[in-house]
Amino acid sequence: MQTVAHELAEHTRESELYEIIDGHRLRCLACGHRCPIRAGFAGVCKVRFNRGGKLYVPYGYLNSLQCDPIEKKPFYHVRPGRQALSFGMLGCDLHCRYCQNWITSQALRDARSMTNFTQIRPGQIVAAALSEGADVVVSTYNEPLITAEWAAAIFRQAHEAGLITGFVSNGNATPEVLRYLRPWLDLYKVDLKSFNDRRYRELGGRLGPILESIQLIHQMGFWLEVVTVIVPGFNDSDAELSSIATFFAGVSAEIPWHVIAFHQDYRMKWRENTTAASLLHAAEIGRAAGLKFVYAGNLPGGVGVWEDTRCPGCSATVIRRCGFRVIENRIGEGGVCPECRTQIPGVWAASTGDGNARVRLAFG
Repeated sequence: MQTVAHELAEHTRESELYEIIDGHRLRCLACGHRCPIRAGFAGVCKVRFNRGGKLYVPYGYLNSLQCDPIEKKPFYHVRPGRQALSFGMLGCDLHCRYCQNWITSQALRDARSMTNFTQIRPGQIVAAALSEGADVVVSTYNEPLITAEWAAAIFRQAHEAGLITGFVSNGNATPEVLRYLRPWLDLYKVDLKSFNDRRYRELGGRLGPILESIQLIHQMGFWLEVVTVIVPGFNDSDAELSSIATFFAGVSAEIPWHVIAFHQDYRMKWRENTTAASLLHAAEIGRAAGLKFVYAGNLPGGVGVWEDTRCPGCSATVIRRCGFRVIENRIGEGGVCPECRTQIPGVWAASTGDGNARVRLAFG
């Protein structure tokens, strides 16, 4: 009986994101591991492999397809109240012990993941988005960087259809993969898991490449929002939260930072669930560091105004939410506050033209 890895190997194409090291090895450029891969072997992600001196990568399949509110990703400054079609693949370049999507992300590492996949064409995914009335197509549920070539193929057609495109990612990128994706990718959500390199190594990564990627994602003009899951005893000290918030403020005080609650899952069922009080405390730390848009999430109704978007100029509430539901959206045309006309940064409305011109980013 074939393993999932053997079955996936039949749904591949040669990558555009690698370089030759020597006659026996090549280097994958899709994520911050920059894996040197010998012939017959795979990289850390286990889905990108060296076959006869060429790098082969996932293509032409998906594991899941679902339409959700854009707020679930979460993107709070992108088309509030609209729908996003999410598609997911298999595999990840990290192995987080509290992963909420472990059945897909750890499918090639954990035998308990009895998951499957379906062959599909890019046009079918775009057609599904249009049929559902979605504004956005998002690669999520596993790490999209390791299937960047497949995402680019989908996003090319999504752009032609007038759709916005996004990644929900751990942010362990390289400059090469970001340049490769930039013509076709508009939105980028990064999950910054810690500000401690030792903690990152426990999850299978390093802090440095993620911080470098966040800076570059912002510099390159992607719309960026960042999430930190607040895990008690792991990353919730005042010192660490203050370091995270200060780092973001140094990149741009207008980057939305979402602090969300951990709940016991996968291989981390012994830590306590995050309380609303902990989220509120983290949010206050973010605001004190100078961040203009801080959100506390996934405890609907338990975090008060921290679910809402407030104007940094006059503090008026411009978007009111409860969970993934938009209760009221008062933001003006082009993303301005209806009270004081301060510009609220985000992706609020489509503009004319094609390619990247279809998406208008409003910056304060």
